[in-house]
Amino acid sequence: MFSTIPYIVFYTSLTFILYVYLGYPILLWLWRWIAFHEVHKTDYEPSVTIIVAAHNESNSIERKILNLLALDYPARKVQIILSLDGPTDDTELLARKYETGTMQVLLMKEHAGKAEALNQAVSRATGRILVFADTRQSLDRSAVRELVSNFGDVSVGAVSGELMLLDELGREAGDAVGCYWRYEKQLRSLESDIHSTLGATGALYAIRRELYLPIPRHTILDDVAIPMNAVLLGKRVVFDRTARVYDLVASSPATEFTRKVRTLTGNFQLLKQMPELIAPWRNPVFIQFVSHKVGRLLVPYCLIMLFASNLFLKGAAYRGVLALQCAWYLLACAGALPSIRKMKSLALFPHTFVLMNWAAVVGLYRFLNIRHDVWSGHESVASLPGANRQHEPSGRHTAKVPDAA
Repeated sequence: MFSTIPYIVFYTSLTFILYVYLGYPILLWLWRWIAFHEVHKTDYEPSVTIIVAAHNESNSIERKILNLLALDYPARKVQIILSLDGPTDDTELLARKYETGTMQVLLMKEHAGKAEALNQAVSRATGRILVFADTRQSLDRSAVRELVSNFGDVSVGAVSGELMLLDELGREAGDAVGCYWRYEKQLRSLESDIHSTLGATGALYAIRRELYLPIPRHTILDDVAIPMNAVLLGKRVVFDRTARVYDLVASSPATEFTRKVRTLTGNFQLLKQMPELIAPWRNPVFIQFVSHKVGRLLVPYCLIMLFASNLFLKGAAYRGVLALQCAWYLLACAGALPSIRKMKSLALFPHTFVLMNWAAVVGLYRFLNIRHDVWSGHESVASLPGANRQHEPSGRHTAKVPDAA
């Protein structure tokens, strides 16, 4: 009996990993082919409140304000709230230069966290549609109009825009992180076409005002919790690829690792805060949620069990699989070398894959043992390898891939 255990562990782990990364996308593709649910966009033009929460963003706040003021949406229907969460730099001073009846600055004197900054801003919002954006990214001029047009469909409760990660030449990034994000966006698009995508990109998303539920003060993933509340209330969350927002791709997989730890810590937190998400009778996208969100949290342990069980299996085929695993992890280690990163070698793909899965392990550790930071995860991951927040010259920030895992 004991001689069969390694085989059971090996094939169970392999099947699970293949399902999460290959089987689930295939399932979505077939599901979409059978049950495509189109969104009926219209020229719907309601009042909107654009909310930007910020802490210390003196390097980007003016650029963001000017970007919002240039949007192609009737100014008389737009309210902009800059919710400042106890900044200690010049963010408030710079923001107040643009303060008008339309552009409002909401100052929280104490550093309470992004979730609380959003809750406070929503309590002062007058728009029928709430649009959330981060400070760093640049919105396409028509992004809000495209986003809001989805709400002409009464089944839609929230909408996610599309974040375009650009390289230094202004083209869509084709490195390991960029390819990973394109894969994630394709999953979101398929999920949206069937029913709902699982959350949104924090860079740009919107929700009907009446569907917004205040989120707990220490919530890490507001851009998942807020949209998923709309799903639980019986509405769809759709992904609109015409509502675009732009950012620079992360300068290295290590930078992306920092963000990924925060995201996966947030996913564990989400399961605790919203246990109804794993109740099939409550969550209409239960299969998608378990396959996409929960599955990613379990893959690292399946990778470990796959490798460990392979050590006990005999036969040329199993030795070949073991050799491939060893080669994969050696390439992953090589991808950490500065010389390899500069060459943009194929070794960066296994390096990114391993790093992202290791982030799930670190995320669980942080969830169980360390106090969660109340703002965007920047301080909460400061002690991790590669956690220094990196900036591009002239105030240009490197991007973080949205909370896709």
